[in-house]
Amino acid sequence: MRKITDLQALFRFGTAIVGLIALGTCLVFAQGSTGTISGVVRDISGAVIPGVMVTAKHTESGLTRTALTNETGAYSVQLLPVGAYEITAELAGFKQQVRRGINLVVGQEAVVNVTLEVGSVAETITVTGEAPIVNTTLSSTAGLVNESQIKDLPLNGRGFDQLMAVAPGTINYTSNVNLNGNFFSVVGRRPEENTFTIDGIEYLGANSAGQPIGPAGSSGQTLGVDAVREFNLLQHSYGAEYGKRAGGHVVTVTSSGTNQLHGSVFEYLRNSALDARNFFDDRIGAPPFQRNEFGGSLGGPIKKDKAFLFGNYEGFRERLGKSSKAIVPDLQFRQGLLPCYLANPTTPVACGSNPGQYVTVSNLKSGMLPFANNFWPEPNGNELLVAPGLSNAGLPTGTAYAISNPKRAIREDFGLARFDYNASGKDSLSVKYLISDGDKTDPRDNTNFTQISTNRSQVVSLQETHVFSPTFLNSLNGGFTRAYSPVSTPPSVPIPANLSFITGRLPGQITIGGGVSAAAAAGIVVANGNDPTANALNLFTGSDDVRITRGNHSFSFGGWIQRVQENQSGPAQNKSGTVAYPRLLDFLQDSPTAFNANVVVTPVGYRQWLGAWYVQDEMKLRPNLTFRLGLRDEMTNGWNEVKGRCANLLFDSTGVPLTDPLIGSSCLTENNAKALLQPRVGLAWDPTGTGSWAVRAGFGIHNDLQDNLAFRLDSNPPFNPRVVLSGPMLSQYPINPASPMPPNCDTQLVAARANCAIYSVGGVEPTMHTPTVQQWSLALERGITQNLAVQVSYVGSEAYHTMIPMNLNAPHPQVCANPAGCLSGGVSRTPAVMVAQGTTYLAPTGTCTGSLGAPIACYPNPFQNKSNSQMFEGTMSYNSFNVSVVKRPSRGLTFKTNYTFAKALDYNSGGSSNASTNQPKAILNPYNLALSRGIAGFS
Repeated sequence: MRKITDLQALFRFGTAIVGLIALGTCLVFAQGSTGTISGVVRDISGAVIPGVMVTAKHTESGLTRTALTNETGAYSVQLLPVGAYEITAELAGFKQQVRRGINLVVGQEAVVNVTLEVGSVAETITVTGEAPIVNTTLSSTAGLVNESQIKDLPLNGRGFDQLMAVAPGTINYTSNVNLNGNFFSVVGRRPEENTFTIDGIEYLGANSAGQPIGPAGSSGQTLGVDAVREFNLLQHSYGAEYGKRAGGHVVTVTSSGTNQLHGSVFEYLRNSALDARNFFDDRIGAPPFQRNEFGGSLGGPIKKDKAFLFGNYEGFRERLGKSSKAIVPDLQFRQGLLPCYLANPTTPVACGSNPGQYVTVSNLKSGMLPFANNFWPEPNGNELLVAPGLSNAGLPTGTAYAISNPKRAIREDFGLARFDYNASGKDSLSVKYLISDGDKTDPRDNTNFTQISTNRSQVVSLQETHVFSPTFLNSLNGGFTRAYSPVSTPPSVPIPANLSFITGRLPGQITIGGGVSAAAAAGIVVANGNDPTANALNLFTGSDDVRITRGNHSFSFGGWIQRVQENQSGPAQNKSGTVAYPRLLDFLQDSPTAFNANVVVTPVGYRQWLGAWYVQDEMKLRPNLTFRLGLRDEMTNGWNEVKGRCANLLFDSTGVPLTDPLIGSSCLTENNAKALLQPRVGLAWDPTGTGSWAVRAGFGIHNDLQDNLAFRLDSNPPFNPRVVLSGPMLSQYPINPASPMPPNCDTQLVAARANCAIYSVGGVEPTMHTPTVQQWSLALERGITQNLAVQVSYVGSEAYHTMIPMNLNAPHPQVCANPAGCLSGGVSRTPAVMVAQGTTYLAPTGTCTGSLGAPIACYPNPFQNKSNSQMFEGTMSYNSFNVSVVKRPSRGLTFKTNYTFAKALDYNSGGSSNASTNQPKAILNPYNLALSRGIAGFS
């Protein structure tokens, strides 16, 4: 075993971060929670006017900011909180002009041009109207969902993130993700590549798989409709200030207190009174359903124009009957009986003229009957028969239906508190605390087991904005994010303690492949128990952003630092054990394919530093032409275990996994994320100069920093070994976890017939490269009326080093050279089948040779089982054409509609089976990746 340290890399990383702090600049996520108001001041002849004092007043809080127009008549007021504004322009010799009705939204650069008339400054001209609907700047509001849309549109479950789907190029991928929440692919990126921020600080949800992705809680919804003012989904062509993820950035702004006392009280009820019965409710009727959502909000001034407070609470309660029509062993099976043709698959003549009669299984292990009678509910539906057209059609299969609708219970409580303080015209402070806490009791399809989980997410954020001068601003931010989720799957009915696979633990998981050997019959519902596991992820974030305006240049620069703490106890582990049987007959004879379990369990804690700096310049080359040039550099110090307990997979020079893992504090042999340079370029052009047309283009490189690698590393020897055993299992055990685990098999131990075991080792690529995306876009926007605009756009991207799950200890496929055909079936297929000459196939069970025998000897490393690893070898391409039509509210009507025609190609559409369920759990042939390239799951 090897111990790896990288003190030099750590020193360089620390030096870079300290240098950034010493310069007083760090990148900020929080700048995305503000907006900018800019424009040009002219006289009635069209000549620009320098030296005009422009005042922007936030009418909700009384906050005022000023700017002077430059020699080209341009002004810019940056880092403004969102909301309603009043713009005042004044200069001696001209009448004062006041523009009202300017509603600034998150991430927007609202263009407010002013025309002054000659006259006394004591005279005032008031104009009311919003900024032009056509966006002639480099800011992006195509993914904006405003306050009225969030609060007024009907949302099933009141999860405001459901509205992400209204943005062009955004695909709702929720049905294909086996995790809590709503999940979206944004312009061809995976759901796990999106970033959610709330008031500038990352917002994560917790889930039982140890893979925090979206901010949803136990309810599966992202609550807080009354707490959220608006959000903006940045999809592509964003500036160098945004990073960490390569997908969409969901920038969320919470509601705040204002000078006016405001609030709400609500309660929503939903039940099953008018529900229709579905296909599976034929015997028991429509399942009961009751959902209750209630809460309220209150905000207002503590001191007018100075201090404000806002609070929100929302409760979610649900009781839902889950219709279940599960396939379970029939009553005869529970006595050790099977239909004769199943009990004698190789000697059907033994059944005579009645192959469907139930007979006692030969070589029956009586110790298996208690498992058969306790791990599945008794059937109360029809016996399953072999389908017509198949061999033995109409005969019993040893299985029957168990029909039920057990109740799922969900509780979730969401709360937000926000305090804002305008210390002076130069300083403003904002502090927020958010918590989402819930639990769920969720019966499995096998109703003898119930999953019990808790999800708790918390966010604390602080933001201070200081105005050194109208052209020099700074925003300092700090925050803490925590996502915590313990989960267990205990039995929901009494199961004797002696039926646990491992002494002292909950009953484990049993999988039976099917009831019919001659055809692929439906599998028995899994008995899926497991011991408690837990995952806790903490993020400590600090950032600072500087804006300087000089003439026609708007400079921004800064950096960002984040400390990652991930503490795990088994989200990816089989603490209670799992055993698989290919057929009912094999179960009664206790002849499993394999048994695997994490008998020894050691909690692990992973740590990581992430950092970045950026510089950017937005240049007004002409009044109607803006060019942006930026550079971002991201870095990490790898992935490290706090007590030196990282165990990761290693490979020899030919790519075969080694038996002994990498051991040490660092999980990587090489850190290739010390300097990830990302240029960003953008252009915005108003061809006519009237604000009715806009052409925007952009190019950028983005990296997807890997800060969630723990769940692939917590099942490796020696700290959390996943042992793989074969031969009779349940009838001869339980395993005593106090007993020392046998050593890993090797040539000498096998030759000496010594007691040894095969372990299943996984991990992440030890020389991994960070996933990288090159993205480009071109958009044309045209204002039809003052409140109606049409946009046509193209978005393309190419990604490389994408993460793909692979089994690098898979048997090598062979090409059949026998003219008579070859026997194929892989290491677990029953029965084997014949394939024609020239076909690529896997050798079936029993045909591999080696000292360990089949199927282990089929593997390149015969002393190791499957290697479930995350390798960063994938590529992905995306091209899309989008049309969007937006109408702002007027005359009681508003709408937003879009059409997307897109195609995405990749090897695999998710980092795990939970992140994309409509695909294989791993690359089918790791020795020829090209065979796996095809249409992405979300395309």
